[in-house]
Amino acid sequence: MTLEAGADFETLLEYLRDSRGFDFTGYKRPSLIRRVSQRCSELGIDNFRAYLDYLQVHTDEFAELFNKILINVTEFFRDKQAWDYLGKNVIPRIAAKDGDIRIWSAGTSSGEEAYSAAMLFCEALGEKAFVDRVKIYATDVDEDSLTKARGGYVAKDLASVDDDLKSRYFERQGERLMFRAGLRRTMVFGRHDVTQDAPISRLDLLICRNTLIYFTAEAQGRILARFHYALNDEGYLFLGRAEMLLTHAALFTPVDLRERVFSKVARLELQERLVLLAQSGSSEATDHVVRQLRVRELTTEGSPYPQIVVDALGVLVSANHPARQMFEIPPADIGRSLKDLELSYRPVDLRTPIDRVSRERRTTSVQSVEVRRADGTLGLFDIHFAPLIDDDGSVVGTAVNFIDVTQTMHLRSELDRTAQELQSHREELETTNEELQSTVEELETTNEELQSTNEELETLNEELESTNAELQSINTDLRLRTGEVERLNTLLLAITGNIEVGAAVLDKSMRVQVWNERAADLWGVRSDEVLGSSFFDLDIGLPAEQLRELIQAGAGGRPRHDELEVTATTRKGRDIRCRVIVHTLGDGDRPAGVVLVMEELNSGATTRQR
Repeated sequence: MTLEAGADFETLLEYLRDSRGFDFTGYKRPSLIRRVSQRCSELGIDNFRAYLDYLQVHTDEFAELFNKILINVTEFFRDKQAWDYLGKNVIPRIAAKDGDIRIWSAGTSSGEEAYSAAMLFCEALGEKAFVDRVKIYATDVDEDSLTKARGGYVAKDLASVDDDLKSRYFERQGERLMFRAGLRRTMVFGRHDVTQDAPISRLDLLICRNTLIYFTAEAQGRILARFHYALNDEGYLFLGRAEMLLTHAALFTPVDLRERVFSKVARLELQERLVLLAQSGSSEATDHVVRQLRVRELTTEGSPYPQIVVDALGVLVSANHPARQMFEIPPADIGRSLKDLELSYRPVDLRTPIDRVSRERRTTSVQSVEVRRADGTLGLFDIHFAPLIDDDGSVVGTAVNFIDVTQTMHLRSELDRTAQELQSHREELETTNEELQSTVEELETTNEELQSTNEELETLNEELESTNAELQSINTDLRLRTGEVERLNTLLLAITGNIEVGAAVLDKSMRVQVWNERAADLWGVRSDEVLGSSFFDLDIGLPAEQLRELIQAGAGGRPRHDELEVTATTRKGRDIRCRVIVHTLGDGDRPAGVVLVMEELNSGATTRQR
């Protein structure tokens, strides 16, 4: 049902403007009438005069009406004309000032307005100056919306962004489009209630669009008092199309009323300053909020590895997406004391290193901690604890980073081996130096043999050069042997992959090192499922226990070659006769492993039992 427009509808709009300070008279009438009519229909009201009476009696109806009119949506560069004005007339003035630039997007919802501001400032300043000078705080009371802001967008979310800006400021990560990581670190997303929490201060620009409309006049007064306190004397306030501040002219003056850009009234009368102080809601309770916001300022959601941040009071103030996913941290745990959370002691005690970092004001770490990843697999992590130090030198919190080092453990063993070899060479060189020193002492005490000793020294120098040349030759041989081993491994994989029988290579601990495609086809398990597993633990149709004696006999003595025929079941459930040939790998009495060849026999083949 759509009601007819007329004087009653205009009276309704004037009432909204005069009583709440929100001007919808500039909205297109067909769309506006349609949405207000839908709300009237939901209430069973058939004319705008009756709805005005209803509004005057039921003050909570304002929020419902605003939700209906604004549809509670946001997008990049929403009301593009207003953003164009901001980019051409306001941002250049802010960029021209010296020092850091601080921006707050209050009621940011899913972050589109914060990223819009970031793109405009980056265009005005250039990327390097933007990263060095700009800090953007984006806050909302809805954690789900903030999670979306941190996690990126799908293509349709960026429909209002020019292709040129989209290509320069967003990068694809899987199915999501993420704001570029190098620029993203200038932005802090966090939960904040504009009606209760202390404001972020020293701001050059405060963006709060279509948020004030949901509050009563009294609540708006308190919020605007906080906004006035938060802005620098030359700061700007950027509001939504329906917000006019008609009743708050003492705090803000229009820069461009049509585009809803206001500047702060810096010098207030005594009475106005007292009112502002009363409305700002200052109390000791806000100190903790300010401290938490400062902690969030010193960290970033865009960290590539799991990270949590604990403030100086031991409260968990943030956890980035990888950390929330790996440790299953619910939104409700943010803001709770760390000691009350399972995370404080599992997988390892975090509170002791955090206390040490706060006390000693320097980083520390815990090495090689076993942690279960988000996909359920176990990995080894180095945990780094770093103090967050404010401008005044105080420690305001600790950042805890979990760095996956699983893939580098084998490199560490190689480095250890190389270090041992270097130590051995160093000791040899030290021994040679001692011999040289002894020779020098003998030369000093034996003048008559001076010439002969000099000749011996020259000979020793030549030997050292020869030794260095030999060492270089040894290193060259080692590289050649390594390449040969890699080629042999490739050849082995190529051979086992193309033969028509199943093949497996076991090391001396009976763990599978090679498992070819024919073996996978026979028994129904892939190579990546069995590599590193004990052959006798495999759940396949081959009776491994019947082969244990034969295989262990080959692995425990001198190299040998033997075979055995057994009854087995293929991956398709078919019983077959299978010949298993066992060949021991190794040198002399030190076998290095076993090669198993598994061949399906024809039904007419003879059976040889061992």
